[in-house]
Amino acid sequence: MTPLRVGILGCGSFAHRHAQILAALPEQAELVAFCDRTEAKAQAYAGQYTGGRAAVFTDHVRMLDQARLDLLVVVVPPYGHTDEVEQAAARGVHLLVEKPIALTSEQGWRMVEAAEQAGIKTQVGFMYRFGAAVEQLKALIDSGEAGRPGLISARYFCNALHADWWRMREKSGGQLVEQAIHLFDLLRFLFGEAAAVYSRQENLFHTDVPGYTAEDTSATVVSFRNGALGVVYATNGAIPGKWINDYRVVTRNLTAEFANANRAVFTFTAEPDREPLAIDSDRDFRLAQMQDLLDTIRTGGETRTPLREGAKTLDLVLAAARSNQLRAEVAL
Repeated sequence: MTPLRVGILGCGSFAHRHAQILAALPEQAELVAFCDRTEAKAQAYAGQYTGGRAAVFTDHVRMLDQARLDLLVVVVPPYGHTDEVEQAAARGVHLLVEKPIALTSEQGWRMVEAAEQAGIKTQVGFMYRFGAAVEQLKALIDSGEAGRPGLISARYFCNALHADWWRMREKSGGQLVEQAIHLFDLLRFLFGEAAAVYSRQENLFHTDVPGYTAEDTSATVVSFRNGALGVVYATNGAIPGKWINDYRVVTRNLTAEFANANRAVFTFTAEPDREPLAIDSDRDFRLAQMQDLLDTIRTGGETRTPLREGAKTLDLVLAAARSNQLRAEVAL
């Protein structure tokens, strides 16, 4: 098996996890190029992960023209997206794009159109879809065993200043769009498409931090087309050093308590004598996500989270942002 030639666009701190995963899969993938506006960052990645063998670029078009890539991993901040998806698609290069894929619906759907017209394989970085407990619940819902979906709640609690750009709503979209978007994607994955959303978002804890224009507290209610309801609540004012995301799900036949995407207890409420099902996994979400993409490139089919899914989840969180601005429910 000839390894796929892979490049990484965006050599900030988050890209290390993708580079580590790819470097650990030498029979399937070879890191051959790194690109960042700051050349020293790309050189540092090339040195750390390829001993300096990979090519280094400061322009993604030059990289796509010269590096003969099979796969491009896009790890740029939300405000940094330009035409990298369209350029890759035009050259038949497959894509993994970190979330959110854009800051506007128009740009997101242009990406989808370019990728689908080119017939490339794509994956968006919503790795919680690959959690072992999430997979199990999804299977129970899809098979009908779980019964009708009723309620899902999810929280995202952290407390950090993050990067300067992250604090600026115009560059990140805010905590809900850039960070809690993972939870909204899980809501869609498990319960289907949303019909409407109502959201309130406030900056309560960082009014004294210069340049902090994102919200740090939010509460959002999602109404689904199937009649179910969802609640997402998030804050950047919780426990310093802790990153908490957990979920509660109620369907007609079971109640699920998630500690995270890998760990949950399912209580089968329609069968009082049935033992609860405990799922406790150490699965690497991002490895599973990358493996899904690599397998799909080689065998065909569809990835779990193609760009179209990324655009739909983006539309949901952007509708929540509009709801906050309007102080009204927004239909999708």
